[in-house]
Amino acid sequence: MAQNDEPDQKGLTVKKSEDFSEWYTQVLLKSGFIDYSDVSGALVFLPAAYGAWQLITQAVDAEFKKSGVEDVYFPLLIPEKLLVQEKTHFEGFVPEVAWVTETGDTKLEERLAIRPTSETIMYKSYSKWIRSWRDLPLRFNQWNNVLRWEFKHPTPFIRSREFLWNEGHSAFATEMEARAERDVIIGIYLRTLRDYLALPGIVGRKSDREKFAGAVASYSIEHVMPDGWALQGPDFHLDGQNFAKAFGISFLDKDGKREFAWQNTYAITTRELGVVAAVHGDDKGLVIPPRIAYVQIVIVPILRKEGSEMVLSLANDVLGRLKREGYRCRMDDREGYSPGFKFNEWELKGIPIRIEIGPRDVEKNSVVAVRRDNGAKEEIRVGVIAERIGGVISEMHEDMYRKAEGMLKSFIHRVDDYDAFKKVIDGEKGIMSAPWCGSIECETKIKEETGAKITNVPLEQDGAVPKCIYCGKEGKERANFARSY
Repeated sequence: MAQNDEPDQKGLTVKKSEDFSEWYTQVLLKSGFIDYSDVSGALVFLPAAYGAWQLITQAVDAEFKKSGVEDVYFPLLIPEKLLVQEKTHFEGFVPEVAWVTETGDTKLEERLAIRPTSETIMYKSYSKWIRSWRDLPLRFNQWNNVLRWEFKHPTPFIRSREFLWNEGHSAFATEMEARAERDVIIGIYLRTLRDYLALPGIVGRKSDREKFAGAVASYSIEHVMPDGWALQGPDFHLDGQNFAKAFGISFLDKDGKREFAWQNTYAITTRELGVVAAVHGDDKGLVIPPRIAYVQIVIVPILRKEGSEMVLSLANDVLGRLKREGYRCRMDDREGYSPGFKFNEWELKGIPIRIEIGPRDVEKNSVVAVRRDNGAKEEIRVGVIAERIGGVISEMHEDMYRKAEGMLKSFIHRVDDYDAFKKVIDGEKGIMSAPWCGSIECETKIKEETGAKITNVPLEQDGAVPKCIYCGKEGKERANFARSY
């Protein structure tokens, strides 16, 4: 291919600050992160996206196992008789359930639900396995896909009909043990977001109106997107004994008394990939945090008519050094593409570090490393390349986290009256920390009038709570309100 015959590689045509929705779709598709399938709301995860998800699952799963959680796998199909066994749970999911009703030309005697979540089929087995206090705790997790046929307009990652996740399902002998697991699991999710995805989040309790169907209490880590709308991240549900009573999960305690188990459920999903793209991306394309990047480093040899062999030799030397240290690297020595074209392409794809090597670099036995997040360039001697790249990755990760944290903080507003609430939600947007009386009626009216719902309620309340912003009655707690995806 001739130098001037480069393929039509179009970049983004909108700015993130001007049309976030269009920018978000373009950045995911044009970067080669995902593609659409012929099933509405079901995505094709291309290597960069699926590779990032694999690295997230590895990090989370390692921490799960340290805490005593074990992996299992349950069937995709759930008999209808199981799904309806816990009434509140079933009513919460029935609009989203897809059913299998026939195979070939034969109609099934009983409908089978395609897994929207696995409580019902897992707890049927738990009721068989748990007989004594000695069988507890039982802490299982599965990594799988689920299908929820939501009627809202699907948006990649943010609201997908099929998505990937973990679903943890624990059973304990006492309520105290079950409650103690919340901080363990939320801690794992927070560390993963912080240390791998460079994302902050707001931890809190969901309101009764917003909690998981069938749970006693739900807890979430909330994100704020660049357009000021909230998006729920990882969550944890204290299910009490609701499912245990519905499915007969009981045991004999140490005193020989029959008791029902205390249960929890929890999850992190591929929605986090959408948050990564939205929060870190810019007008050039994706910016992937280096610790979850499928390709962390791309080496671009700058080839001229003279000295190409020496440039390629040094590039391969650098590639070998980095690979031996475990970095995920790629060489871009394609012919017929200008260095500028390659730089733009890898920036669009969000590769964290680009290493440029030209004839002058060969003379100095060094390379130029370019960070994707801020474009900073650094000359690095080949002899210390592997060590220094580790430092660059750490610095880049910390800078990305601080930038994301700064954006989140800029979207948190403290308001104490309804007029201020409405003004900010329509103007600056973001999270409104506001006093609330605790009633579902006020929560519902605020949602109807402003479009803002309670995303969660902070676990720690700071000081006296003013009167409820809606009804004027005594405030019970400050809640976080936002318009939410």
